[in-house]
Amino acid sequence: MENPVMILGANYLGRAAKEIFESNGVVVYGFLDDDKKLHNTEIDEVMVLGNTDNDGFLKLIGKKCEAFVAVDENKLRKGLVKMLQEVRHLQPVNAIHSQSVISVKANIGHGNFIDYGTYLAPGSSIENHCILNARVTVGIGTSLGNFVQVGAGSTINSGVTVGDEVFIGSGVTIVAGITIGKGARIGAGSVVIAPVNEGEIVFGNPAQKVKG
Repeated sequence: MENPVMILGANYLGRAAKEIFESNGVVVYGFLDDDKKLHNTEIDEVMVLGNTDNDGFLKLIGKKCEAFVAVDENKLRKGLVKMLQEVRHLQPVNAIHSQSVISVKANIGHGNFIDYGTYLAPGSSIENHCILNARVTVGIGTSLGNFVQVGAGSTINSGVTVGDEVFIGSGVTIVAGITIGKGARIGAGSVVIAPVNEGEIVFGNPAQKVKG
């Protein structure tokens, strides 16, 4: 990436993304964040320049710099992505840690965060705007939809299909061939041995539906 990057979100995810970009030799132009208390302060030696809707800085995106959305709340994340696509006519870039392992036979979309030690196997695919925390394993032929979040240390085995907007907690194991429906949530440490329906919340070993 030749251009510097503007990071939308100065939270923990933004700080992690900054480290990833800089480890790959990419300059971080600055942060944009809606917390006014952060404005004109430095986070890890990079300035928080203003709000995420500050047109003075947003107009630089697509001309002088790229953009990455570092927000883990999906509704807000989706809104910022839509703004960048419709107003700036730009897709957010990927933040991929230099010490992750990505097969040349894996497919990755736009705007994804892939942290330290994560492994994407041959034939795996990740759509757009996903968050894969440290040491996640995505098996052969497994596919993740849009806006999926996977906690640290989780293992998604081969041939799994994960729908859009699924949340997978830390330390989860999903056995091969399982389908996880859109918007499902899987609690930390769970072992998933059966399909999870759209919108379901499951937890435990083996994972069971949590009654609302």
